[in-house]
Amino acid sequence: MIQESQYRALGVSGIKVSPLGAGTNRWAQGKNDEAVFQTFQSLVDAGVNFFDTAEIYNMGKSERLLGACLQRYRQPVVIASKFVPLPWRLSRHQFMNALDASLNRLGVKTMDLYFIHFPHTLLSVETLMDWMARAVEAGKIRSVGVSNFNAGQMRRAATRLARYNIPLAANEVRYNLLHRQPEVDGVLDACRELNVALVAYRPLEGGRLMSNTAPRASSGSPSSTGGREEAVPKEEALQKALQAIAQQRRKSVSQVALNWLLRKDEHVIPIPGATSARHALENVDSLSWKLSDDEFAAIDQASSP
Repeated sequence: MIQESQYRALGVSGIKVSPLGAGTNRWAQGKNDEAVFQTFQSLVDAGVNFFDTAEIYNMGKSERLLGACLQRYRQPVVIASKFVPLPWRLSRHQFMNALDASLNRLGVKTMDLYFIHFPHTLLSVETLMDWMARAVEAGKIRSVGVSNFNAGQMRRAATRLARYNIPLAANEVRYNLLHRQPEVDGVLDACRELNVALVAYRPLEGGRLMSNTAPRASSGSPSSTGGREEAVPKEEALQKALQAIAQQRRKSVSQVALNWLLRKDEHVIPIPGATSARHALENVDSLSWKLSDDEFAAIDQASSP
């Protein structure tokens, strides 16, 4: 059971969340909605209070399912969703309409954390942050986040929001042992500097950090597989390190991988997906123990970017 003393801050927004959240992208892909309700309840019972969704996940179905969970169980949780800045969305009116639609699907009056899903748009970072600030002033969102923003874009967003005395709460980026780019491109350093949470999506790299079997190289050419063969020896070394620790600890590989992320930095909040109560509880168990210094160093070295 996650204790409130373990919660991590979404920057200086005043909102605290469980150190491990839940991504709901895959909730929208199945046909068994009852499994989603069971997963949600298992997570909440275990102390998880942070759920991440987006309007684009299966055309709003993820938001609707999460909203149904909120109505069924009436549990106080922190909800995050995202605005997709599509090329034809160029006005604040369209932004507010999208936010209102997400609020309606979720069945809530205020979004705890609202992200700009990605920065690839005709609009400037400053314009997007102006819209976010207006939504905060209107009481429709509690805190502002960005997603897939680089370090420079993060700083621009934080600077613009400061005009309104609003802190940047989080940057949601892909981060895991097989993709440590935030350590290389300055995003993690920017999160530390600005005191912004790094919400880590794909923390298990789509299942590649869940397997107990080392990866095998493809039979295709390097050009046709994007250099996958070159990555395989390194990934094999990482899998061996993870498996050795998992076996010794009597934990799963995924639990070891999540444990490394949780220990890496207090700003990091992984949001693994889970489509069953069993997987949900396995993820949460990553918080019941800690890697030793030697174990952390061995994994760190095997996966160094």
